[in-house]
Amino acid sequence: MDSGLAISSPKPYSVITTGSYASKASQHTKKTQIKYNLKRVQQLSLGHRYKCIEGGFAYQECNRKYVVQAVPESSFDSEPHTSNPQIILHSVKDFLATLCTLSYPYAMIGLALCALSSSLLAVEKLSDISLSFFVGVLQAAVPQLFFAIYSNALNQVSDLEIDKINKPHLPLASGQLSLKTVVIIAASFLTLSFWLSWIVGSWPLIWNLVLITSIWTAYSVNVPFLRWKKNPILAAMCMVSSWAFVLPITFFLHMQTFVLKRPIVFPRSLILAIVIMNFFFVGMALAKDIPDVEGDKIYGIDTFAIRIGQKQVFWICIFLFEMAFGVSLVAGATSSSLLVKIITGVGNAVLASVLWFQANSIDLSSKTSGGSFYMLIWKLMYASYFLVALIR
Repeated sequence: MDSGLAISSPKPYSVITTGSYASKASQHTKKTQIKYNLKRVQQLSLGHRYKCIEGGFAYQECNRKYVVQAVPESSFDSEPHTSNPQIILHSVKDFLATLCTLSYPYAMIGLALCALSSSLLAVEKLSDISLSFFVGVLQAAVPQLFFAIYSNALNQVSDLEIDKINKPHLPLASGQLSLKTVVIIAASFLTLSFWLSWIVGSWPLIWNLVLITSIWTAYSVNVPFLRWKKNPILAAMCMVSSWAFVLPITFFLHMQTFVLKRPIVFPRSLILAIVIMNFFFVGMALAKDIPDVEGDKIYGIDTFAIRIGQKQVFWICIFLFEMAFGVSLVAGATSSSLLVKIITGVGNAVLASVLWFQANSIDLSSKTSGGSFYMLIWKLMYASYFLVALIR
């Protein structure tokens, strides 16, 4: 053997090729994987000279230098990299982050707060707020959160080409998730939401899912007579009917009839909440299209922002949101509780002031600024849910 050797070891070795060593090396290579890397040869001709001596060979070598690189031999005892818990945990985190982007977390927070706020409207005395109350809130909220993933995934499947222009960061539009994967996610979470509601056995929650599944499927899916989002009036009706009517009424009835075991009623507090949320979500239905004018024009999605202009729609939205805060303030002022009057009065005045101040600094020509304004509305609505729950 007239080549440099790399022995399977983490330490480098210098190798001297001799006749006496050759037999030992040949035995050693049976157990060890050997790799060599010739780094520098000082002479192009190695100048080997051989002569026969007593039936053997004498070997002489001129000016050769080797670098020995030891590479450990693969063994069945080594741990597979794929089983590394850190790699698995990192993959799970990546998937959850992508799923979070797919599902619009701000809408899911809104759903959870809507379930809590509407359930609080059924509370008549402090003893009603018990463990069963919070279990009832979870029974209402969790299937809705799963449904939200279905609804948003379906909308992104239907709007794939539009989102490549308006929202290229979304996981489907950006290629993070394949179309097949998103369809499987949508179907899985819709099935899971219905299964959980059926297990709970609350008819208000079951009817809740039947109604909003019908509404938001009709809103998104591109088949004849559907895809209601192409019509601005139908699109606004989808948002208002689900958020301002179906959700608060069914959540309230679930708590009232299923959890607290009381007869069906429609108290003043629920009616006021519906009125306030109507103002909010009519404005929300208009505001959500303001940043998306470019892509909507290309793909024939008719919106009020396209029909009458972004600026006009923007100030209509501001008026509607301020009306929502105004109605909430007046409703709170009519409460028999002084504490409720103070909290709802001060709270709604602060929210209205923040909205007005921010509205005057929005640049409608900037998609980023328009998106920030839309997120501000959601945050103001979160706070409004708490104030609405106090109205009696």
